[in-house]
This record gives sequence, C-alpha cells and structure tokens, in this order.
Amino acid sequence: MTDQPNSHQRRPRADAVRNRERVLEAAKAVFSEGGTETGLEAVARRAGVGIGTLYRHFPTREALYEAVYRREVEQLTELARQFAAEMRPLDGLRRWIEALVDFVATKKGMVSALALAAHKPPELMAYTSSQLHEAIGTLLRPAADAGAVRHDVSPEDLLRTVIGICYMQDGPGWQGQVMRLLDIFLDGLRLVRRDD
Repeated sequence: MTDQPNSHQRRPRADAVRNRERVLEAAKAVFSEGGTETGLEAVARRAGVGIGTLYRHFPTREALYEAVYRREVEQLTELARQFAAEMRPLDGLRRWIEALVDFVATKKGMVSALALAAHKPPELMAYTSSQLHEAIGTLLRPAADAGAVRHDVSPEDLLRTVIGICYMQDGPGWQGQVMRLLDIFLDGLRLVRRDD
C-alpha cells in the first residue's frame, strides 16, 4: 500500500506533454497575430490536435491565455541566463530585448483575453514583473560591471522603456520600428571611452 500516494502523481505521458507544447506554440502564434477572438478550434487546427485534446490541457480560454503568457515569461528568464553565459554583455542584452519585443507582440494580442480573467491578472502581472526584472538584471549588471553601459540604469528603467516604445507603435512592421528605436536607446546607454 505504500505505492498508493504515487498513483495520484503519475507523470504525464510523453505524447501528452508534446501535445501541450504544440498547443502552446500554436496559441502563441495565433495570439501574436492578434487572434484572441478566433475560436480555439483554430488553435487546435494549427497545433494538429483535436479540440478535445486542447480542452483536456486547458479547460477554459483564459487558462490557455495564462499558460501561454507564463510560458513566455519563463522562456525569457531562461534566455537571459543563457545569453549572460554565452555572449558579451551588451550583445546578450540586445538579443534579449529583441526576444522581449516578440513577447510583447504576443501580449498585445492577449490583452483583452487576459482582462476576462479578472481575478488572475494582478498575480500574473506581479509574477511577470518580478521575473522580467530578474532577467534584465542578469544581463544589465554584467554589462555595467564590464563598463559597457551606464551604472545608473535599473532593470525597471529598461523594462518601462521597452514596453512604452512597444505600445506606442502599431500596424504592420511595428516590431522593426521598435527595434530601430531601441537600438538608438541602447546606443545612449553605452559608456563612451575617452582613451585618446
């Protein structure tokens, strides 16, 4: 009888995990295109799964939106660690900001959907803010310590700048325009060396 507690904690089958990931990837693509009003059947079709499979993993529309959102935040946090370990500080920071802009594209498509889950956004927003500040710090601190950027810029400063510029842009090609403006902003963060 000692095995009984484990019967309630069985690990999901590999195909169930794969299906869940496929649904999340498909939902991200649909939401990035501004398709939150599209039926979940479109997400299931894009994922190559039946609508029943989608609902087994995400019983409500809001549960799917929130899962995509959380997954994106977790991926951004992990990406910051990866870039910090593999790249020069400023290069890693720039690449991560580009990934953050992609995240905002998904978020723009999800704003109205997330508002439907009125009891969840405050906790979700607090989680997002905490994770993104940590991720930015992972990249910003080494860049400042290496003398590549100013020391007086905080993760909150950078996050507000990126989000603000993203939400001021709209229409086709807005992400390219945002990255052009953010490159100008990053140039302003650099410390000018006066060696000559």
